Amino acid sequence: MERFTKSKTMVFPREIIVGHKVTSQVAELCDRIGRGNNVLVVADKKTKKISGEEIGNILTKANYNVKEKIVSTPTVREVNNVINYSHKNKIDLLLGVGGGSVIDVTKLAAYELSKPFISVPTSAAHDGIASPRASLKHSKGSVSKTAVSPMAILADTKVIHTAPYRMLASGCADVISNISAVMDWELAHRLKNEEFSSHASVLSKTAAQLLIDNAEEIRHYTEESVWLAVKAMIVSGVAMSVAGNTRPASGSEHMFSHMLDHLGPGIMLKGKRHRRPMHGEQCGVGAIMMVYLHGGDWEKIREALKKIGAPTTSEELGVSKKKIIEALVRAQEIRPERYTILGETGLTPEAAKKLAKTTGVI
Repeated sequence: MERFTKSKTMVFPREIIVGHKVTSQVAELCDRIGRGNNVLVVADKKTKKISGEEIGNILTKANYNVKEKIVSTPTVREVNNVINYSHKNKIDLLLGVGGGSVIDVTKLAAYELSKPFISVPTSAAHDGIASPRASLKHSKGSVSKTAVSPMAILADTKVIHTAPYRMLASGCADVISNISAVMDWELAHRLKNEEFSSHASVLSKTAAQLLIDNAEEIRHYTEESVWLAVKAMIVSGVAMSVAGNTRPASGSEHMFSHMLDHLGPGIMLKGKRHRRPMHGEQCGVGAIMMVYLHGGDWEKIREALKKIGAPTTSEELGVSKKKIIEALVRAQEIRPERYTILGETGLTPEAAKKLAKTTGVI
């Protein structure tokens, strides 16, 4: 009989605190984590004012030695700046206070430092607030990096509710796109014998279904709808921790999104410059098309996104039809080793155009 040698490591947040004015609990949370008194608050200029300063003051009053580091963009350079600053000041614990970019920089720095970090989102534009992965920008778009799950998550719904609604809608679209990601994962399991976690897939789909079922409530943009959305984003992040990879929340729809990034910003439509699409928005539109390719209920996905107020067409996304088709054709180039509904060669231009037209994206 063959000897059993399989092993797996799963790292989860120790504590998750979500609710109204929970920022006030930050000192007690740090006490329970108990890693030392030297704390670094990482924020950008805006989120420092929104929540970073308050957190710094609370911790200082609780006798913590608080340092702060302002970051701007999620780049290797910014990560290294945080790492070097942490070494210099003998930091014991990092707090990422901000949106996805700040949290991604913090979690990567914490990973390299082998130090714990607390995720303190001030907006909820994607499920990165709880995931063990981070996205960094470079000259040709963005790249996903292995990082570490937060030791704890402190999500103040009162703070997040002050962020533009578009951010929350984007985060919801990102989680809803889990539907196509899991379909891709199941396909890879059947056709390529890729390792599959039923527990992770159930968590991922449950998070997506929670938002689909509460789409109208979320659109009202009450603090309670923020609470619902953030809970779903955290569950989505935990699903990735269970799987040990991004499979539960990243498939062909994410490849499509990353290829749009690769093709470049500043897209023009009808002579007007549109705002740059957000990651979750792109994934939502991608999910509509990928679920169609799987033969799934793509109209249900589209309807949920419409109810929430997320884009479902190229025009709403601010991307030209030509770019949509090119991104579909080339999406497989992003992660050729990850098997999805796009297969190993991707779509032909004719198939891509037909897909986008049939689903109403173009």
